[in-house]
Amino acid sequence: MARVSKPELNCYPWLVRLIFWAQKRKYGATLEPTFYWGRAPKILYGIQGLYRCLDRSRSPLDPALRALVSNRIAHLNHCAFCSDLSASSLEKKGVPVAKILALDAYTSDPSFTEKERAAIAYAEAVTGNDDEVMGEKIAALKTFFNEDEIVELTGWICFQIFSSKFNAALDVPAQGFCRLPDQ
Repeated sequence: MARVSKPELNCYPWLVRLIFWAQKRKYGATLEPTFYWGRAPKILYGIQGLYRCLDRSRSPLDPALRALVSNRIAHLNHCAFCSDLSASSLEKKGVPVAKILALDAYTSDPSFTEKERAAIAYAEAVTGNDDEVMGEKIAALKTFFNEDEIVELTGWICFQIFSSKFNAALDVPAQGFCRLPDQ
């Protein structure tokens, strides 16, 4: 149970309820964090706009790579909701369950490519504010990504950190999108 309550649906502004409806249509249910962000509608509108810009079909970043990065950040920030949603996204993108379950051991698991390892390691460094290794991680990324893609990846990572920290702070629960076996 989350640390703050959800108001009754009729207490939200009509535009927030429209977002609820759109998410229900896309995901089969309104995403739990949206009920809490909906308590601050102007912030929710901004978050929705930013997310749509980052998660666009023409992004230079592979959707499965974005989901791997998201899932690792969710684990690092103890966000049950984000872990659930990103694991579901990975499943839908055809990533094998064994690879999803091995994400915490990505450095040694042979199912991860060097490109994936570089992106995940960079996400860990950004999540942990590890400035000492940041230059090293950027250098590794430059093997696989151009500078525009690195900026895009950094934006994605920062958005995921923001989201997972919000959800973890409010103890937003997993929503049951993914039914992975226990790790």
